Order: sequence, then structure tokens, then C-alpha cells
Amino acid sequence: MVKARKYVVKKHFQGLPKKDDYEIVEYELPPLKDGDILVKAEWVSVDPYLRAYNLRNPVPYDQFGFQVGLVQESKNPNYPAGRRVVSHKGWCDYCIINESQVNLLNVYLLPDMHGLPNELGVGAIGMPGATAYFGLLELCQPKEGETVVVSGAAGAVGTLVGQIAKIKGCRVIGFAGSDDKVAYLEKELDFDKAINYKTADINAALKAAAPKGVDCYFDNVGGELSSIIIGQMNEFGRVAVCGSISAYNDDPKQMPKATILQPSLVFKQIKVEGFVVHRWSPKEKWPQAFSDLIKWIKSGQIKTKSHVTEGFENIFDAFVGMLVGENTGKAVVKI
Repeated sequence: MVKARKYVVKKHFQGLPKKDDYEIVEYELPPLKDGDILVKAEWVSVDPYLRAYNLRNPVPYDQFGFQVGLVQESKNPNYPAGRRVVSHKGWCDYCIINESQVNLLNVYLLPDMHGLPNELGVGAIGMPGATAYFGLLELCQPKEGETVVVSGAAGAVGTLVGQIAKIKGCRVIGFAGSDDKVAYLEKELDFDKAINYKTADINAALKAAAPKGVDCYFDNVGGELSSIIIGQMNEFGRVAVCGSISAYNDDPKQMPKATILQPSLVFKQIKVEGFVVHRWSPKEKWPQAFSDLIKWIKSGQIKTKSHVTEGFENIFDAFVGMLVGENTGKAVVKI
């Protein structure tokens, strides 16, 4: 018998998640059945969408999320012992997976990383990478010479969106929440301009950075910042809405107000499309994104950065730290 631990959410979050919203449960895993694999977690992801799903779901649920794990025992020839898999089994140190019973996201073998760190399997070569790739290229469809704006630009998705847009020949402007993040975006990732939304006059700063207007906006945060950006978009601009980090910790019955978008959308004929990355099949479509992303990372066209927390018992702290913006790049936990 293998003893496992997992985080269980005990109650609906109110505001920023608190430690007593969770409990760590220890339990014994049953023997493997046909089709099962036993996986030991090595890297666990913490992402903003985990908070968003609690916002939408009023009942307690076991925490979920992506992880890279090592197959220790297998009764499924597609996942032999010794191989690594990416799954959505979340905040646990051991788990049993049967792909026929996975109903949210498929389990898949960790791609050939070509020497890149395995932790990127929950980052640039994982769900965040696919989110940036498909959200930007399929929905925004940026053209060479256009201006692309991304909010939450120093996070796991935003850093990739900006760099992919640069590869496509665009002018890139990023919004982030500290001067250190602004410096990172401009000096390390070659954004044309980065703006601290907490200290800048957003309207004036964006006009100065994009005097000819904005063509594409990748929206990670929502709120008034997004209303201002959309208000400065050009005719036939395209917006990909990935998230609304600015409101995840707010009371869902008293959501913040922002300037209405309809005048800009109508008169400038702007296309706005929300998405979740699972619309592109992880097994069929994501490998296309991963192939390009690996190529761009290996060639130096994309730089990646991981914000690493160590220890299973520190997953919660990593999660809350990410929600308040402590990370630059992808927040991951090494188990």
C-alpha cells in the first residue's frame, strides 16, 4: 500500500484563500487495477484559474491542477513505469490515474523536452504555453507591424504571449504590477514597453506607448485596466479574453464596476472572444504548440523563468503568493 497526501478544499473561499480553507488528508491508495498507473508527483502547478473555479463553484471540492509526475508502477502499456506524465490530478504527492476515467483533462506523456527542464511541462511546454500560443495566434491573429498589448504580462502566460508576438514582428506593450516586473519585461524579454499599472496614469501611458492605437489585446486581468486598453483599440481590433485576475478574490455578489465597452466595440467593430484552452485538444492540438515553443526556446527567441517553491506542505503558500503577484514567470512547486 502507498500512503498519499492531498489538499482538500473544505469550504468556499471568501476573499484571498486562507490556510484553514484547506486540510491535508493522508490516505492509502488501493492496489492497481487494469489500466491504472501509479504516479509520484515531481512538479505541481499553481495557477490563477484554480481560484476562478472556486469562485464559480459554491460547493467544496478536492483541489485540482496540473502536475508532472513519474510513473512508478503501471498496468497500462501506454504509460510504462519510468516515463513521466502530465495530468490534472492536482495537489497530491501520489495518485492513481486511469485515462478511461479522466473527465476534465486527458493525461498525456511528458513531451520530449529536448534537454529543457521537466518543470516546463506545467509551464511553457504545458497548459500556459498552449494558452498563450492558441489564444494569441488563433484568436488575435496578430500581423507583422501591429501593436499587441498583454495584461498580467509578467506571469506564466503573459510572458509567452509577448514573446510570441515579438517573433511575429509585432510591437509589444505589457502591463505588470511592479517596477521590477516592468524592468524584467523590457530588459530581459525585449518588450517594446512595459507599464506599472499600479503607479502609472494608464490612459496617458498607453497613449504614449501606442500613439497609433492597439490592434490586439490579450486580456488576463479584466477590470478597468482592460476597459482603458479596449478604449484605445483600432478599428477591427481583436481581443482574446483569457481571465480576470483582478476580480478573482472579490465577493461574487459585489463585483467591481468598470467603464462600459459597447461604444468602443460597436464603433470600432472590435472582436472580443473568451476562451479556455481545452477547446484545442491536449492530445491532438497541443503538440503543435509545444513543437514551436520548444524550437523558439532552444533558439533563444523565447526565454522562460520559473518561480520555484519547494515542498508539498508549501503548495498553499505558493498559490496565495501567485495570486498576490509575488511570482515573475511560472509559479511551480517542487515536490
